[in-house]
Amino acid sequence: MSEPIETLESVNPEPAQIAAEEVTTVESVAVTDPEARIAELEAKVAELSDNWLRARAEAENTRRRAQEEVSKAHKFGVEKFAGDLLAIKDSLEAALARGEQSVEDLRGGVEVTLKQLAAAFERAAIREVDPAGEKFDPNFHQAIQTVESEQEPNTVAQVLQKGYLIADRVLRPALVIVARAKAAS
Repeated sequence: MSEPIETLESVNPEPAQIAAEEVTTVESVAVTDPEARIAELEAKVAELSDNWLRARAEAENTRRRAQEEVSKAHKFGVEKFAGDLLAIKDSLEAALARGEQSVEDLRGGVEVTLKQLAAAFERAAIREVDPAGEKFDPNFHQAIQTVESEQEPNTVAQVLQKGYLIADRVLRPALVIVARAKAAS
């Protein structure tokens, strides 16, 4: 008789068959020494539990530190700006402390103080909004009234109070009077 022909499967067993053989081998080792396997698994559980507790504590510490930093930022966020304002206050107090002053001296002191304030605003990213003659924008302007004007309708005819932006966000809208078309005669 002829010898049986070997199939490709008998020469190269499939991965599932190999895995099953390995499991059988591992199970036979585990069955032979259950106490060692239990000790190994208990050690692994203890290690994973310890790692989990450490990660949880680290996350809690990070959350607490971030919360403290946010609190400090809110509390001391204006510290630099307040320091700039102190110089302005000192200038105003010095002007009031001087006895008799001429109008020119007083005006000069006020101009210097205004320059200090403008510099403090610039360092704090506070910008002035003076929309005279511009198109009315309700995002940046607050209309108090409208008046008939030769200007193009819906433009700012008069600025009653300048507005201010802080980092492109409206701090205070400009109070304005808006032009409207003249009524037909």
